[in-house]
Amino acid sequence: MSKNPRSASQSRKTAETDVHLNLDLDGSGISKIETEIPFFDHMLTLFSRHSLIDLELKVRGDVEVDYHHTVEDSGIVLGECLREALGDKQGIARYGHAYVPMDETLSRVVVDLSNRPCLEFRTPGGTPDAQNFPFSLVEEFFRAFASNLRANIHVEVFYGRDGHHIAESTFKSLARALRAAASRDSRVKGVPSTKETL
Repeated sequence: MSKNPRSASQSRKTAETDVHLNLDLDGSGISKIETEIPFFDHMLTLFSRHSLIDLELKVRGDVEVDYHHTVEDSGIVLGECLREALGDKQGIARYGHAYVPMDETLSRVVVDLSNRPCLEFRTPGGTPDAQNFPFSLVEEFFRAFASNLRANIHVEVFYGRDGHHIAESTFKSLARALRAAASRDSRVKGVPSTKETL
């Protein structure tokens, strides 16, 4: 099992955004998040806290246009950075899932760090937005994150009425599922796949 520190740094600069991220997969949930979108900062801060992944993220984007580019590019860089930190994936659990309630809301996220990107995102019809954040951007973030982490991620919101609670429940579920999937298990020898690669 690799004993190298599981940390990484990534930057991405386009005409729309400028993203810088430092990540420590085996951290304690400490974060410094600055995306210029207060609600998104809140979601990524609680993602860090519940995954125990240390994050230092600074994003400058065209938020005067809308939040889409900042949210999507943050998901791209976070996925790439986490994939780098996972390294050869030797000794990891690989799979993780979590159910997280948030008042009247219940969500589940299931993760397979398979190197095969796929997102299944299911929510009740008419899912409301948070006050200052369209719920469609939650799915955009998850899609960019799953594609660049190259993970199979299934998200399901069973029920909920408050847009803030629904978004928060999905981010917390993702955090807890990733924490389980990325954890090391001393009984796992090599890569947890009959293909012997992930």
